[in-house]
Amino acid sequence: MKNIIKTRIQVVLMGFSLIIGAGCSDFLEETDPSNITADSYFKTAEHAESAVYSIYSNLRDVRGGSYGGSPWLMLEFATGLADSDLGQADNSNIIRNLTNTSDNAYGKTYWDSSYKGIANANLAIANIPDIAMDEGQKNQLLGEARFLRAYYYYNLVRIFGSVPLITDPIDLSSENLYSSQETVENIYAVIVEDLTTAEASGLPFNDGTGKVTLGAVKSLLSSVYLTMAGNPLQLGSEYYQKAADKAKEVIDAAEYSLFPTYADLHDPEQNNTGENIFMVQYEAFVDPSNWQPLVIPYNMNISAYSEQTGAIYANQDFINSYDEGDKRIAEKEFYYTTYTSKFDRDETIVLGGYFLYKHFDIVANLDTASSDLNWDLIRYAEVLLIYAEASNEVSGPTTEAYNAVNAIRTRAELPDLAGLSKDQFREAILKEKWHELSYENVTWFDMVRLKKGFNVTTGTFEDFVGHSFAYGPTLTERELLFPIPTDELRNNENLVQNPGY
Repeated sequence: MKNIIKTRIQVVLMGFSLIIGAGCSDFLEETDPSNITADSYFKTAEHAESAVYSIYSNLRDVRGGSYGGSPWLMLEFATGLADSDLGQADNSNIIRNLTNTSDNAYGKTYWDSSYKGIANANLAIANIPDIAMDEGQKNQLLGEARFLRAYYYYNLVRIFGSVPLITDPIDLSSENLYSSQETVENIYAVIVEDLTTAEASGLPFNDGTGKVTLGAVKSLLSSVYLTMAGNPLQLGSEYYQKAADKAKEVIDAAEYSLFPTYADLHDPEQNNTGENIFMVQYEAFVDPSNWQPLVIPYNMNISAYSEQTGAIYANQDFINSYDEGDKRIAEKEFYYTTYTSKFDRDETIVLGGYFLYKHFDIVANLDTASSDLNWDLIRYAEVLLIYAEASNEVSGPTTEAYNAVNAIRTRAELPDLAGLSKDQFREAILKEKWHELSYENVTWFDMVRLKKGFNVTTGTFEDFVGHSFAYGPTLTERELLFPIPTDELRNNENLVQNPGY
């Protein structure tokens, strides 16, 4: 399915000038934006649409990167479950070895891109209400903007903890240009307010366009409530119930379903359909994804891409933690260990590791070297697992909770779970989540909210602090957050660095 959100739109944060390009199929027909300002721009429904489209654009920023590295790798190497063939990728290696610093460019990109997206959202939320346009369309656009602002803050508060909370447009004369950090509690309060407002904005539950939908709003809200139940807020049962309720609303709507095959997860034809609730949008030859080279083995000559970096692949010990017979570790399901040579497609090359087939665009690697495979931010499997975990915390295993997790196990050709205690069911769900959502930028967030690490040797969960990675390094309290970037501390004297950095 073709993606609808196709833009080249940017807000220059420090200058706070709004630069608007057209959206959808007209995005290449851009006019000179040099004289456009927020005051002169927000006049028509088309302006409102393009302003909201601009908020989506920063979702792509953390998927990009220079040779051999990309910011999204930050959240994978911090789990201790990923390997790399690139000794020169310092930003990755210092995270993997738990020697990270505030100079890491990955953290800087997360910070900058999130605040650029928030700046775009603040402009839209402040200005769209005054535009004369269809009220239903206006409310939906504001709902999209609220969701996206919540998403960016949700990343920031989980990655960095207390950060500046900015909800109004600012310029160089604004009092809160150099804001102090807000409490984690207050940041989550704004996230929830934005999402509940978006929930009532009249968005369609599921429309296949790539835009924010009601299903995405409810799914993200279930994730937020689940996190609020755990570390650092520790709000407990009430929020586990809220998480279960929101996830159940998504399940009961029957608008999403698990794909019948894992191949569908990395088939661009399935973008924004089926299991895919909310995705980062790409289009080959126009605005292609640029993370394919990262999941291709280093210089093994298997791909049409000239750049093949081996930047990330699965840790062998983690692969060994899957149950025998789990379809997800069968060849070319979630992972691949062999591929054909680009010089002779009848020749098979053994790659020497378990590379990430779930992120592998077959057509792009065999032929075009330009990928329109989207990146999943929320998929239905995660909603099922949120429901199973949250409902178990409230009332122990129920038939519906078993159904949710067993749907995922059935696809993996594993036997159904049954007859477990509350504690046993919790461990089983978490193991399922680690195995199902591997290398999708979910696992580290789960480790932090649970304050648990997965022991790949014993198959059990242990305390985060003191948890040792299979290759040696041991987590300490400081790794519950990433460091605030050095440049931000230098430019804003009101910021305080996270402990241990």
